[in-house]
Amino acid sequence: MRVIEIADAADARLADYRDLTDVALRRVLEPDGGLYIAESAKVIGRALRAGHRPRSVLVQAKWLPDVTALLGADVATPVYVVTPAVAESLTGYAVHRGALAAMHRPPLASVLEVVAEARTVVVLDDIVDHTNVGAAFRSAAALGADAVLITPRCADPLYRRSVRVSMGTVFQVPWTRLPEWGPAREILNDAGFHLAALALTDDAVSLDEFAAHRPDRVALMLGSEGDGLSPRALQAADTIVTIPMGGGVDSLNVAAASAVALWALRERR
Repeated sequence: MRVIEIADAADARLADYRDLTDVALRRVLEPDGGLYIAESAKVIGRALRAGHRPRSVLVQAKWLPDVTALLGADVATPVYVVTPAVAESLTGYAVHRGALAAMHRPPLASVLEVVAEARTVVVLDDIVDHTNVGAAFRSAAALGADAVLITPRCADPLYRRSVRVSMGTVFQVPWTRLPEWGPAREILNDAGFHLAALALTDDAVSLDEFAAHRPDRVALMLGSEGDGLSPRALQAADTIVTIPMGGGVDSLNVAAASAVALWALRERR
């Protein structure tokens, strides 16, 4: 293992970790650079087990044994050891989890490859909040979804916050990006999926009723935090499904809604 101590936050070798709190910057740098940032030894370990390759690791000295155990015989990946003060100055926040890794992004699989053996798929339509994307992946992993599909304008599942909130399940649940809704609907319908959109409309059926007679293959569509599913997504849906509410509440956070819907579908599998 190549351990390199660095005392200057301005060192060019640390460029991948600079200003991680700037979401707009990371959206540009991470996809275009073919990288994403994994945070904490647990998350880095899940990424490695999923076959992802690190370009470098940034670690504070007390966490070095954990990183050593993860990398094992890897002598190619540089491990940059910095003080807590240098880490905070570099990234823009206090790095409490000890280790960060700049990981190479694997190529995305096709939609048909990802859903080939799937019965229940979650579709995230234009969800822009990385926290909600990560939480939806965690629900998908915990409650039996076989895959996650995201639309072209959906937030990046491999953004640092998404990965952290998901507890690394973005490496566990197969996922890829859909094309726009016209061809996306055709791909999913041809693969035998019934598109069920969670939304509030006059013609919606209750989740209880839909789950009691669920189709064999279901693509569960969830929309953005403000406006819900886009008009194009609603037009693509085969059925509009609503979660019955009480207490004067008309809807749930998208990640909570995904958990409720997946649980209802899971019980009858």
